[in-house]
Amino acid sequence: QVLKQCHAPPDLWSMTLLEHNHCVSMETYGAMCPYKLKSSLKKKFQCVFEGIAKEGTPTLLNQIYTELYITEGRFTEVNSEHEVRQIEAASRKSDGIEPKIKQEDIFKLSTERDEPIRTVMTTGVAGIGKTVLTQKFALDWAEGKDNQDIQFIFLFSFRELNVLKEKMFSLVELVNHFFPEMTEEGICRFQDFRVLFIFDGLDECRLLGTLLSSACIWITTRPAAANQIPPEYVNMVTEVRGFNDRQKEEYFRKRFSEEEQRSIIISHIKRSRSLHIMCHIPVFCWISAKVLEKVLKTKEGGELPKTLTEMYVHFLVVQCKQKNIKYDGGAVTDSHWSPETKKMIESLAKLAFEQLHKGNLIFYESDLTEGGIDIRAASLYSGVFTQVFQEESGLYQDKMFSFVHLSVQEFLAALHVYLTFFNSGVNLMSKGTSVWSRLFKAEPDSVSLYQNAVDQALQSPNGHLDLFLRFLLGLSLENNQRLLHGLVKETESSSLTNHKTVQYIKNKISSTSCPEKSINLFHCLIELNDCSLTKEIQQHLSSGRLPIDKLSTFHWSALVFILLSSEEELNVFDLDKYSASDEVLLKLLPVVKAFTKAV
Repeated sequence: QVLKQCHAPPDLWSMTLLEHNHCVSMETYGAMCPYKLKSSLKKKFQCVFEGIAKEGTPTLLNQIYTELYITEGRFTEVNSEHEVRQIEAASRKSDGIEPKIKQEDIFKLSTERDEPIRTVMTTGVAGIGKTVLTQKFALDWAEGKDNQDIQFIFLFSFRELNVLKEKMFSLVELVNHFFPEMTEEGICRFQDFRVLFIFDGLDECRLLGTLLSSACIWITTRPAAANQIPPEYVNMVTEVRGFNDRQKEEYFRKRFSEEEQRSIIISHIKRSRSLHIMCHIPVFCWISAKVLEKVLKTKEGGELPKTLTEMYVHFLVVQCKQKNIKYDGGAVTDSHWSPETKKMIESLAKLAFEQLHKGNLIFYESDLTEGGIDIRAASLYSGVFTQVFQEESGLYQDKMFSFVHLSVQEFLAALHVYLTFFNSGVNLMSKGTSVWSRLFKAEPDSVSLYQNAVDQALQSPNGHLDLFLRFLLGLSLENNQRLLHGLVKETESSSLTNHKTVQYIKNKISSTSCPEKSINLFHCLIELNDCSLTKEIQQHLSSGRLPIDKLSTFHWSALVFILLSSEEELNVFDLDKYSASDEVLLKLLPVVKAFTKAV
């Protein structure tokens, strides 16, 4: 409903929204207000706090900003799949196929279009860079670099607007509220200027309304919320794909000035396919950079984390060490997990699990207090937890909270399930867990825990438990338990448990007909350090002798996983290389679909 009166005649709005009692001459207004607005935007957006909000050391946006891969999209059915699945699918697309759009050209008329672009919707998964993209656009305008034909740019986030949901605002009052520098001269008639309104994060919107009849409008959203705006009200859809392979390298080269260090980090990211895929997300690049830099310093070039679980375990350790040094004077010597730190992490993990179960990515003060979380203490974990204060107006004290990325929430949720099981014997993944079964359970059965988790993940039609499952299985490994020593209980050798879990996953791969689910199960095997079958298939591929007639369903699934995980660009797929038969075509259909061209 946001744009339903998009094409209403401007005179319907001129009295109600666009006039103000204080009017000055157009010449004076045009000269003064943009200058004040640009100064305000420069002050607001010239610095960025990567991964966190208003914590840590700020970095100049222009120094760290790495160009994003943006393409023109289209209205399709809403994609409700887990965003990691969407990232993996995007990673298989060749960079050269779809026309790339530069961020400064989003509202510029292209040769293919007859009419100017007025309304744009930009989609992209969480953490892919949509917010920083809009901030960079506004900053470049404020610094006089691009889009100087626009007289005013007003950038709002729906997180901020949600706080005002009980208030009544006209458009003028809304602008004055968030941009107080505009009130000094008074707002005149916007239709005399070219104005751009940017609304960031439609998926976080809790409001309904109709407004804006003739201004330029740019809305960003995660794909799952894109259908809230009917297609007829949008001139162009764009999609932020995050970083392509070249941009990933560019990010790490900007991040690390020492040549040897950045060379080691870039090479390591390339070698681990799961890390390389996740680095499409700028926030994950930030997490990886933070972890790998610290590990290289402390281990003097020792083994770096290769799996997602290892990366996030290190990330949690790094954040808690930072908190200890910054706020506790580094008093903890034998463990990073002081009683206060341990209690806070356990509380955050419980919150992550409960809110993930409800499908919530943003929570409020009441959610924290209900979980017994001290808000001031939570804000100390700046890298793990983001606190957004509505400081711009100075009138409202409402606070909203979120983890720096959905994957961090999923990791902590898995940690909660793991801690609950080994501390109290309660299997949160078992649907039949009752009070009586908790009381009379003689000994926790960890095999059941992991098998229940696998079953629940497979039952999720959109893969919403895919990453959560990878993390839970990864936490069963001894090397990750050693890193979490002091936070998690020491358990007996888990080799037998892991063997049973691996076999259970392999059986599920053989019986599932969904390629996406099979792919995630292979990622689960990687988290469990079992790559036996994929290595076997890779050896056959390297030798050029793939025994097509002897491959089981499991082998075919492994072949699909290997081909889709290949570092090579998926341009042309030649079925003849394997077997030009209908049967093989059907088995390799997911691969055929991923390639640009198939022969």
